[in-house]
Amino acid sequence: MNTNKLALLCLLAGFSVIGCNSKVSEKEKEEAQQQGPDSVATQTDKLTLPAPFATESAENRPEEAGWPEGKMPTAPAGFTVTKFADKLDSPRWTYVAPNGDIFVAESATKKSADRITLLRDVNKDGKPEMREIFMEKLNKPLGMLVLNNFFYVANTDGLYRYPYKPGETKITSKGEKIVELPAGGYNNHWTRNLLANADGSKIYISVGSASNVADHGMEEEKRRANILEVNPDGSGERVYASGLRNPVGMDWAPGSKTLWTAVNERDKLGDDLVPDYITSVKEGGFYGWPYAYFGQNEDPRRKGENPGLVAKTIVPDVPVGSHTASLGLAFYDKTKFPTKYQNGAFVGQHGSWNRSALSGYKVVFVPFKNGKPAGKPEDFLTGFVESAKKVYGRPVGVTVMDDGSMLVNDDSGGTIWRVAAQ
Repeated sequence: MNTNKLALLCLLAGFSVIGCNSKVSEKEKEEAQQQGPDSVATQTDKLTLPAPFATESAENRPEEAGWPEGKMPTAPAGFTVTKFADKLDSPRWTYVAPNGDIFVAESATKKSADRITLLRDVNKDGKPEMREIFMEKLNKPLGMLVLNNFFYVANTDGLYRYPYKPGETKITSKGEKIVELPAGGYNNHWTRNLLANADGSKIYISVGSASNVADHGMEEEKRRANILEVNPDGSGERVYASGLRNPVGMDWAPGSKTLWTAVNERDKLGDDLVPDYITSVKEGGFYGWPYAYFGQNEDPRRKGENPGLVAKTIVPDVPVGSHTASLGLAFYDKTKFPTKYQNGAFVGQHGSWNRSALSGYKVVFVPFKNGKPAGKPEDFLTGFVESAKKVYGRPVGVTVMDDGSMLVNDDSGGTIWRVAAQ
């Protein structure tokens, strides 16, 4: 049925467009449940997925209480956790420039600060002495990049670049919008991340979907649920990989030319569907959204719509838990952490809302060897959850510093935590 006609019928029937368009009949749910569990071979384990709708879709949003005085996250033995910066307004993402300056994007779904703050650790003691507003009056910024004497900012509506000299403490020029990006959407997938390749000849932009599972039709999803590739001047755009519901964190596996991303998967199929994941990104690869998940497991809400793409769906490399909102990704390419952590991946998990028991709200570690996953995810930075209904904070971006420490952005807690080996 035509999408516009369906929307009209939904409204006439008294349903919201989202609720009606994504509605699955009880009979369809029963058929999906009868499929039984699916077994999927990933790079780290054999994953058993429950049938769709094995449990009811839950809404469980904990109170974000903030950190009491003296309380902080917990790292494994042999590490220290300190407060690198606090009293920030939703510090969602951090970028370290080639000269060591630290830029923090303060942005949020609602009441966004819409600014980038500069932090500078002048005496290299692990705590910034300088703090300045570097840019303001932006539009939900996230990704940042210094390249070819420009400072790039990925706002929710486009990629902008500004003339930049290393060491500058403020940019006031209007800059230039070099790529128009689709903004808005029904799932608040507003973040746009940036990453350049080794020689600076290409920029990669992550763009999340407009909805949970194409609830309003694919016309709303143009150039979304993708990683885009552009030239530094914004020209030559192409889709590098697609079918990625909400890719946010991106990084290069150490010693390789392999792009990896952290992907926040779909909701409303039950407590344990669908696992978020980190994966290597194959050029031209399709990862399932919205038609399939974790390989060729067809989403019952999009059943029969695109069997050709279902058949092409790539199985992601490493599942990292359902509804964990895994957003941050950074490979540890330094030597200060113990050997087991070197060249492995750290994943910032912002935390669940669509699960009866909380999941995520921590940073996990995935060991790597020779550029490949070498073990299951394990907890690294925990202690963000106070109770089943309350959390202190929510980790998002993870950033490896030049001195071998790691920064973890806690947007809910207004804090950036520093984790260092003792």
